[in-house]
Amino acid sequence: MISMSSLKSSFEQLGFKDVGTYINSGNILFKSKETDLRKLETKIERMLAKEYRLESKVVVKSFEEIEKLVGDLPKSWNGDKAYRFNVMFLRHTVDSKDILKGVEPNQEIEEVVVYCPGALLWSSRLCDLKETAMAKLSNKKPFQEVTVRNLNTTQKLYQLMKKMNP
Repeated sequence: MISMSSLKSSFEQLGFKDVGTYINSGNILFKSKETDLRKLETKIERMLAKEYRLESKVVVKSFEEIEKLVGDLPKSWNGDKAYRFNVMFLRHTVDSKDILKGVEPNQEIEEVVVYCPGALLWSSRLCDLKETAMAKLSNKKPFQEVTVRNLNTTQKLYQLMKKMNP
């Protein structure tokens, strides 16, 4: 476990500006002159390996990507407590509709899986979680290229990014 204050400091040492964090789960917001997201991912992964001895795959998304994604969220995602609403952010290595091959949504339950560039939007009733297609995906190799945030966290990250990008 890396403290968010330590992680923030490491990002600042990399030259990133306006570095901020959100909850203790690796959500880092920052500005950079570098616009190539792959280069940013590589830079951050190298820092994590060097400073924290952590081999981790990083997913970097631009404000524009997050803004589009939030705009594409299903209108039915109303925060109903009986459901789980997740955004599965995809690394560039698996960012394709092909990630869903062999993992079709379970038609017997209320499961929704939608691909949009950069993410899978997934929802299911809490009582059906073990029966979902996403439970099957979690056992497959592509899942190692995904980071998951719930609806509330995704919306909060967007709001924080929006403040940084008036």
